[in-house]
Amino acid sequence: MSSAIDHDTSRDHDTSRGPKVRNRLAEIRQKRGLAASALAREAGVSRQTVYAMEAGDYVPNTAVALRLARALEVTVEELFRLDSDPPDARRTVKAELVGPGDAFAGSPVALCRVGNRLVGVPVSPAPLRLPTADGLVADPARSMVHLLAGESAGTRLLVAGCDPSTPVLAQHLTRAGVGLVTAPVNSSAALQLLRRRLVHVAGTHLRENATGKKPAAGSVAVIVFAGWEEGLVVARGNPKQIRTVEDLARTAVRMANRESGSGSRQLLDQRLEEAGIAANSVAGYADEPATGHLPAAWRVHSGLADCCVATRCAARAFGLDFVPLTVERYDLVIRREHLQLAAVERFLDTLSEAAFRRELEGLCGYDTRETGRRVM
Repeated sequence: MSSAIDHDTSRDHDTSRGPKVRNRLAEIRQKRGLAASALAREAGVSRQTVYAMEAGDYVPNTAVALRLARALEVTVEELFRLDSDPPDARRTVKAELVGPGDAFAGSPVALCRVGNRLVGVPVSPAPLRLPTADGLVADPARSMVHLLAGESAGTRLLVAGCDPSTPVLAQHLTRAGVGLVTAPVNSSAALQLLRRRLVHVAGTHLRENATGKKPAAGSVAVIVFAGWEEGLVVARGNPKQIRTVEDLARTAVRMANRESGSGSRQLLDQRLEEAGIAANSVAGYADEPATGHLPAAWRVHSGLADCCVATRCAARAFGLDFVPLTVERYDLVIRREHLQLAAVERFLDTLSEAAFRRELEGLCGYDTRETGRRVM
């Protein structure tokens, strides 16, 4: 709409009189990755008017406010508030909690809708950085969550799996307008969540004889994510001279084990059996397992263990040495009913992008020649 129309209505929006109106227009627009000019077209105003509204110098009429809310997929109340308005009462919702995170009262969670179910994934802080979250666990036993704001209206995708490259994928999906929520679980647990319809995508690198079964073949699609190397992650310089699985039986070597149901644990057990080594003779085998490639590699990096079974990507992340044992394919399993979702379509498009593949190859050492190929 032309600036003349903006001028005609500006007399109705004098911000010098009445209660001050606060807005989150700039914040939400930037989160959506929407340019001011694009939002202006959707709202039927000029780009200068959008900037004026974001600065608090212009209050839109009802029609413009509704168009802004529709374009940004939020309510009008989430965009605008009177100074005199009391803060919103914290809303509590039912959310099925999944993943290995510590779901104590007050723990932060990320939320995502899968079908008609709201799923919460506990998120853990990284060193020197608090996690971002949508809510706080109110009652773990009843899966009740206090929302920190209104439930996110943006497009989100919930992926379960153990791939360490998730932040790379998340960055590329953000550019495509999709928010990624990840449940960092092993392959068996990821497939179980998919069977329960609690995630959109499950990542797996289990072998054919694994116990983590996929849903019925006709109900899912299987997409290749990448090929990766899995092996023994050891300290930089390999001071314990760990070269083969047989070295794990030495009394001077302590390993960080992986949890039952993970592809890494399956590989370890298979190689120990082939070498004729009893699992209980390996120092660290019966310790509390590390739940993921990066947590396992971190134990080696911090000196809590001499080695672990994980991907080369995890070793690279901490500057550790790596002894390869096998080359595997990491697959993504998606329910056919979810293939038509806009978020899943953008997800699959991202897999085929050259920039994404180059980053996977450079940062993680993955083989991306088959990335995005549908195998089922």
